[in-house]
Amino acid sequence: MNSAIKIKGNIKWTTLAVVIGLITYSCSVEKFIPEGEYLYTKETVELTPDSIVNDIDNIELDLKAALRPEPVSSFLGGYPGLYFHYKGTREKPGFINKFLNKKFGKEPVYASDIRSYEMEQILLNRLENKGFFYSTVASEIVEDTIHKEAEAIYKLGLSKPYRLQNYQLDTDSLLVYKSIKNEIDKSVMKPGMRFDLSAMKAERERINLQLKDEGFYNFNSGFLIFESDTNQYTNKKFDLYLRLKKDVPVKSIIPYKVAQVNVYPNYSVALDSTVVDTVTYANKNFLQDELYFLPKRLDPFILLEEGDLYSPDKSKATSRRLGSIGAYKFVNIRYNEIDNSAEGDSLGILEANIFLSPLNKRAIRAEVKAVTKSNGFSGPGLGLTFANRNLFNGGETLNISLDGSYEIQAGGNTGSSSGSSSVQLGLSGELIFPRMLFPYKFSKDYFKYDIPKTRIKLGLAYLSRSQLFTLGSVEANFGYVWQANKYITHEINPIAINYVSLANTTPEFDAILDANPYLQTSFDQQFISGLTYSFTYNGMVDAGKTHQIFLNANFETAGNSLSLFSGGEQPQSIFGLEYAQFARIDGDFRYHFNFAENQTIAARLFAGVGVPYGNSEVVPYTKQYFSGGPYSVRAFRTRSLGPGTYVADEDNAANYYDQTGNLRLEANLEYRFPLINILQGAVFVDAGNIWNTTDNEALEGDTFGSDFINQLGIGGGFGMRVDIQSFVIRLDLAAPFHDPSLEEGKRWTYDFSNPILNFAIGYPF
Repeated sequence: MNSAIKIKGNIKWTTLAVVIGLITYSCSVEKFIPEGEYLYTKETVELTPDSIVNDIDNIELDLKAALRPEPVSSFLGGYPGLYFHYKGTREKPGFINKFLNKKFGKEPVYASDIRSYEMEQILLNRLENKGFFYSTVASEIVEDTIHKEAEAIYKLGLSKPYRLQNYQLDTDSLLVYKSIKNEIDKSVMKPGMRFDLSAMKAERERINLQLKDEGFYNFNSGFLIFESDTNQYTNKKFDLYLRLKKDVPVKSIIPYKVAQVNVYPNYSVALDSTVVDTVTYANKNFLQDELYFLPKRLDPFILLEEGDLYSPDKSKATSRRLGSIGAYKFVNIRYNEIDNSAEGDSLGILEANIFLSPLNKRAIRAEVKAVTKSNGFSGPGLGLTFANRNLFNGGETLNISLDGSYEIQAGGNTGSSSGSSSVQLGLSGELIFPRMLFPYKFSKDYFKYDIPKTRIKLGLAYLSRSQLFTLGSVEANFGYVWQANKYITHEINPIAINYVSLANTTPEFDAILDANPYLQTSFDQQFISGLTYSFTYNGMVDAGKTHQIFLNANFETAGNSLSLFSGGEQPQSIFGLEYAQFARIDGDFRYHFNFAENQTIAARLFAGVGVPYGNSEVVPYTKQYFSGGPYSVRAFRTRSLGPGTYVADEDNAANYYDQTGNLRLEANLEYRFPLINILQGAVFVDAGNIWNTTDNEALEGDTFGSDFINQLGIGGGFGMRVDIQSFVIRLDLAAPFHDPSLEEGKRWTYDFSNPILNFAIGYPF
């Protein structure tokens, strides 16, 4: 649901003035600081190395991170958090001061809270962990009596670090030592590197993970110990030895193999006490009280095999693949040791049990909508979705959706069309198979990360716009979607059919089409049959990363295969239907810079173009681009921007349909920051437009050219978001800075008196 509402009249930015005034007033906290105390506001670490140290900046950051307590942070030169704390903790603070202290208050930190000697020892310990043994440290507290502030200064003299000469394994005849030796040869710990305790810990974890994947089920990184020897050298070099600790349990240093795989496709707690049927398929036991999931359909998702060595990677992959079916809410894999008499040179035995807890087989979801659009239409809507999971006992999912809405134009800028109504109905069915329906049978290991899903979709839609037309459409798709890895998703539809029928046009709408042959042509060829492909790289799944990247690229071509079956007449048709031929490609690139807690700079670039050829002179109307609105350039109403420098007639009812193009460029920049609890704020700038690559005589200035930069619509503003567990309700208030529809030389408008209010669900990018 989205809307873009234009607000007329002057807006008083009093809220911003109040906030700035409050922050300025909050700068003054000296009067609250107790007598004899100094506010701890700054810490400085000065490093003086005896030799060249390449990563001196990283060492300084690491040392600062160890210091406690942290200095009080300022905002715009003041301390609003401290101010709220002081006001909220005084005698009889009042309700407002208590509230502000609870939400924004920060406790003060004084110079007397600093334990200099303890901090000195911690800094020396950190330096020793990085190889700088026998370094020196001194500290002092510098007090500013005027502002009642204090700074802690730590001066460290870095001695020449110890560097690695040889790294080797204390050998033994145990089987585990052979595996460890192989990992030592792959180590990143090379001669010349500085002594580094964190690198040694990482090395232990690396070896542990690899040993686990070689079957050492009970091994633990804590069983490994490093020993260093400096006796052979006088120039601060050392040899490093890796060995097992004494008295490590025997079962921890032998590999385990999987002797049995048990699968519970319909597991519940009650099943433990129920007599179940056991079916053996592909050397796995499938135990279920009644047939819920066919073993031959479930087996391809399971990578655990009888006789294989234990592998946590295969366990994780199996769990992920089973979870992708869409029929289960919980996937739990547990191992039982069934042979504890193993000796040091033998194998342990494991039994793998896979417990699968199903989702409810059937579900109904209802969604009530209230729609408000920038063209003045508003009204209620209702959506119903029925889902039937595991339809044929092979993980298949059937989704049937019914949507309907009624909208009436209560006002707006469409002149004579005010008061018209719109009725929209839609019925769609989607059948998803958690496997690839294809003539060639692929092995279960062919797709390493995920098994492709097959999607078959059929949809019907009906739109009746009073005073204008009736539009009916049929859409059918057959294709595949799969994840290549954690980040990359592919979706391809070798069959994508769309047919749109324009009927019951009124004389007013016919006049619109007659006046705009370009628009009329885009409605003529509404039978589209072709292929679509989508590539998505989603780096946003790494929520904790500072830098995140997202890319979605789409390619679509239509009419190529149909041309093989049509006659030689022009325009070509099949079954009496004139079909479209075009190619379209677009890309959506996004970058997030998470530079502080809950603070993000988000940037986006979008570019797309559709090119007609062969049977078509114009890209079909439903495949053209538009610009403006809550997910585009927010300072302009939906479909109101472009194409090019085109000036729309606000009294013309056709504007909503005219302002499309076959080329689109957009860029967005947004700063997001926290406000209160689930409420977040944002400031943003958007730029973009659409164009036609061939001139449409009815739309003056619509053609793309070398001057496209000066034809961008630019706007900016601020917004608020309510974020509830990734469900985002968004309000954005935006005003235009540059309007390409105005005369050249007058396009920089800064029209803050007529902003656009955008209401939408979800982030725009």
